[in-house]
Amino acid sequence: MSKILIRGAKVLGGAPQDVLIDGGTIAEVGSGLSAEGAEVVEAGGKVLLPGLVDLHTHLREPGREDSETVLTGTRAAASGGYTAVFAMANTFPVADTAGVVEQVWRLGKEHGYCDVRPVGAVTVGLEGSKLAELGAMHESAAGVTVFSDDGKCVHDAVIMRRALEYVKAFGGVIAQHAQEPRLTEGAQMNEGIVSAELGLGGWPAVAEESIIARDVLLADHVGSRVHICHLSTAGSVEIVRWAKSRGIQVTAEVTPHHLLLTDELVRTYNPVYKVNPPLRTERDVLALREALADGTIDIVATDHAPHPHEDKDCEWAAAAMGMVGLETALSVVQETMVDTGLLDWAGVADRMSFKPAQIGQATGHGCPVSAGEPANLTLVDTAYRGPVEPAGFASRSRNTPYEGRELPGRVTHTWLRGKATLVDGKLT
Repeated sequence: MSKILIRGAKVLGGAPQDVLIDGGTIAEVGSGLSAEGAEVVEAGGKVLLPGLVDLHTHLREPGREDSETVLTGTRAAASGGYTAVFAMANTFPVADTAGVVEQVWRLGKEHGYCDVRPVGAVTVGLEGSKLAELGAMHESAAGVTVFSDDGKCVHDAVIMRRALEYVKAFGGVIAQHAQEPRLTEGAQMNEGIVSAELGLGGWPAVAEESIIARDVLLADHVGSRVHICHLSTAGSVEIVRWAKSRGIQVTAEVTPHHLLLTDELVRTYNPVYKVNPPLRTERDVLALREALADGTIDIVATDHAPHPHEDKDCEWAAAAMGMVGLETALSVVQETMVDTGLLDWAGVADRMSFKPAQIGQATGHGCPVSAGEPANLTLVDTAYRGPVEPAGFASRSRNTPYEGRELPGRVTHTWLRGKATLVDGKLT
């Protein structure tokens, strides 16, 4: 593999530096580095970040290849600056055995646009009644460390306790989709003023908050780790903040769309805004931003949820829940967190690379941009601003809530262990 010199990049938003890649490793970081024998990437004014890591991606394969495949999903990831993604277990068949997680892992190895770390199901078939093969999935070639029934809540407290106890033995983590099912029967959107005016079934904040409260107490009781998926309410923030103050081993994520969009958009009845958990209020959005800034919320995760057009281009009640997010996540974070002064680029690297890699134990990712580290990197033109054009997405699906909306920032290059997967905005 040839040498690559990234010249004049603002590493983590700091002073311009040169970064020399040799093979799959960062060889040197400094000023005025020699370009002899190297391909030169002129990066003046651009920000260089460690490759992003997404702890919450739906790749849909096996079973729903009409929505996404490992190939198209990892191409979308590379386009968005990601070098590793964690693939959720709600596939067909469900990733609840060593055989299925190894299949997903091997597909990721074959395609090579980013590393794919399968997430194992907590319960058999995501049915919530019997623990899946947690140990076998961990001991498989895929080396699963994160387990989740995402799309469904592990609502049985006894099953959740047993899962937390089981993964403690090998340092795993249970990632909970916090949704009390009895409180959300027939729910279509956030419960509040807008749902009352539109006559749509309300999805109360307490349905999320009650599960989080229960699970942090369970994690404390058994001394295990719990991770909260797509936290969406101000009340949830306060529960996680309290738990952390008690030393409970809890981490939490927020999606880009919950940092930007509110339930007021549902007035359009456009199913592109239908998502689980639902878009919340402006008060919730502001609380989530502040919590991400102060570290109460640990990471940004996309919850990239692709759907074919027929599952979204229909009446609201029949539409599937979910949004694609890999290719727009960094732009939304720049818009909501960086351009508002709540985070600097070093903070973005922490929330979108370092910490998600740490939570998921993604070895070789989330590393400092320094000599001797793996060359998993992304280069961002932060001065760019333009409309989102889903027709140009690498993802197989187009269900983005940002079509036509102007957002800042554009990923121009992504390197996976020194190999360029994206060059000048085009996949290699």
